Amino acid sequence: MSTEITAPMPGSISRIWKRVGDNVEAGEELFLMESMKMEIPIVAATSGSVGDIRVNEKQAVNVGDILAVLI
Repeated sequence: MSTEITAPMPGSISRIWKRVGDNVEAGEELFLMESMKMEIPIVAATSGSVGDIRVNEKQAVNVGDILAVLI
């Protein structure tokens, strides 16, 4: 079963902390997002492994865009 990590609001990805294949725990930071001059950490909803990262640093995203998939 996989879990999609989505953007909670429009903004840009300023930092990617994990890479494909990395193991993560629920609540662990995956990305740092900038929106309205604020930095918002994007965390893993569940424990697992990073199966896919669908964004790059400095990329603009919209609410609901898939950032990563955990498996």
